[in-house]
Amino acid sequence: MDIVVLAGGLSSERDVSFKSGEMVAKALRAKGHRALVLDVFMGYSDKECDITDIFEHSEENSVKIETIPSEAPDIKAIIASRPDQSPSFFGPNVIKICQKADIVFMALHGGDGESGKVQAALDLYGVKYTGNDYVSSAIAMDKNMTKEFFKRAGVPVPEGKSLKKADRKDFVFESFPCIVKPNCGGSSIGVTIVESAAELDAALDAAFEWEDEVVVEQFIKGREFSDGVIEGKALPVIEIAPKQGFYDYKNKYAAGSAVETCPAEISEKATQAMQDYAEKAFKALGLTTYARMDFMMDADENIYCLEANTLPGMTPTSLLPQEAAVTGINFEDLCEYLIQVSLKKYN
Repeated sequence: MDIVVLAGGLSSERDVSFKSGEMVAKALRAKGHRALVLDVFMGYSDKECDITDIFEHSEENSVKIETIPSEAPDIKAIIASRPDQSPSFFGPNVIKICQKADIVFMALHGGDGESGKVQAALDLYGVKYTGNDYVSSAIAMDKNMTKEFFKRAGVPVPEGKSLKKADRKDFVFESFPCIVKPNCGGSSIGVTIVESAAELDAALDAAFEWEDEVVVEQFIKGREFSDGVIEGKALPVIEIAPKQGFYDYKNKYAAGSAVETCPAEISEKATQAMQDYAEKAFKALGLTTYARMDFMMDADENIYCLEANTLPGMTPTSLLPQEAAVTGINFEDLCEYLIQVSLKKYN
């Protein structure tokens, strides 16, 4: 198959997306496919290569990244560096190249790539892609809306409030410690644990730097877990234990910053409960292909579902691939499997 691995974009997870894209493309090439890593925002100029034969040399024509930087990308600088300065989110020839592919593997994280907007555009252009449809993607991207869907499905969530930038002046929150985070962000960028009312303003400033709506919710002290779901069936639970602090951007992507254990070393009762909640959450959001749910569990084994990731990280050491590996599915087979699962929505 000729496959576009769509990555990059303009989210705070741009660099992470490139690493996912690079590893997915490598895995798909090992399975005999011609996979091209394409930056959805920068696109591909006709001056670089005749796109008629772009898949003939897909590896040479792919975007490449050495490592994930320790700091989130400067989005304004990236926008300013685009040669054509078009107002379109899609870079030159992106749609044309996607239309030439048999399927687009969505390696985008956060922003427009995970919010359903890119999926909706690809639908209009008749392009097949991996992952969920635009409606369920849009719901899952909104943390506040996601929590409402979870509550209706009987999935426990932390108590909290949503706050828009325009309403900040009248905002009151009296339960501390709490956690402040952008409503649609990922990779823990803009997230702050707040111990007292005196720290709240600075935390709101940090979150509002990324978007105009934030979530302020109770901080759950305990252990952090994640559980992937493919076609409605939960994978083994994985525990994430940062060596210092919490599971922020640095601890997620700096080698050796966290200990990840799969299957998680918790009671059978807690494991079953978390997997049940993951499957309920998946169904509640209308997801059909694959996703990953993040959880916290306190000392009394009370479980709280934090959010859903509809395009989870895809490197061999990312959480979803680690969970799949425990069931006997290696990374190359997983990438192939996710394509086959995603193609079912077109049958």
